[in-house]
Amino acid sequence: MINELLKEGALILILASGVRLATPYLFAALGEMIGQRSGVLNLGVDGTMMLSAFTAFYVTFASGSLALGVLVGVLTGGLMGLIMAVVSVTMRAEQGISGIGLHLFGLGMSNLLFRLSLGAISTVEGFRPLSVPILSDLPVIGAVFFRHNVLVYLAFVLVPVAWVVLFRTPLGLKIRAVGENPQAADTLGVSVTGIRYLCVIIGGMMSGLAGTYLSIGLNNMYVDNITNGMGWIAVALVYFGRWHPWGVLAGSLLFSVVNALQIWVQVRGIAIPYEFAVMMPYVLTIVALAFAVRRAQQPAALSKPYERAEA
Repeated sequence: MINELLKEGALILILASGVRLATPYLFAALGEMIGQRSGVLNLGVDGTMMLSAFTAFYVTFASGSLALGVLVGVLTGGLMGLIMAVVSVTMRAEQGISGIGLHLFGLGMSNLLFRLSLGAISTVEGFRPLSVPILSDLPVIGAVFFRHNVLVYLAFVLVPVAWVVLFRTPLGLKIRAVGENPQAADTLGVSVTGIRYLCVIIGGMMSGLAGTYLSIGLNNMYVDNITNGMGWIAVALVYFGRWHPWGVLAGSLLFSVVNALQIWVQVRGIAIPYEFAVMMPYVLTIVALAFAVRRAQQPAALSKPYERAEA
């Protein structure tokens, strides 16, 4: 196994697959990170991804337009984010329970709509790989990073964008202030409700992009429970990454490369129990998460509803 793995072709294949598989985690975890930075814990990520995956696929299947499919998938995610914001921010419901309810709604609705509209597995022609001139010809690096479709590139571009917004702009300062001390932010004239609504809706749209990528950017089809728990892993990756975009990127790549490795192990028929191969990325994530969270400090107001004191 080790000798085969060290062959350049096998290693490049695994790393390139890891980059592709990291994309939905990046979209969803970056969105969840932004929401949590404002103080809102959204456990409905997986349900949002599933419903967005269906709507993006169905619109693409019916219209033949990938762009329209992406738009509808993102809007679906934004609508789910709005629902979460109304329940958790305006109604001040317990965020963990609200998120689980949102997850169950997305799961049930996507399965119902799939059976009513399609009823059977269908396929679409998804996004084609887009090689970056010059960079795609670089040895090893070119094949690993620069021969993917446009949604993969977008996910990785959003990492530095999120970093700049959170740590180098007035909006980012407001988001972090609301997540740490909403009372103080409110006193300084920052709309806690407005910031949280904005962040949760953006988080929902990012989860929508994650689901959209799964159905029309990676698999080119829709099946029940297409996420297979990816949304829950994305939430864990926010903690692993310590609420920082670069940490989320590192966690997403770690999990996905190990996942790509276990897929390669199964395809090659290497003589180890397949159950062990499947559990590899999850065990590694749990171990890494245990060490990362011990040193992490979450936003002080995370999952705490804010009620403005009357003068």
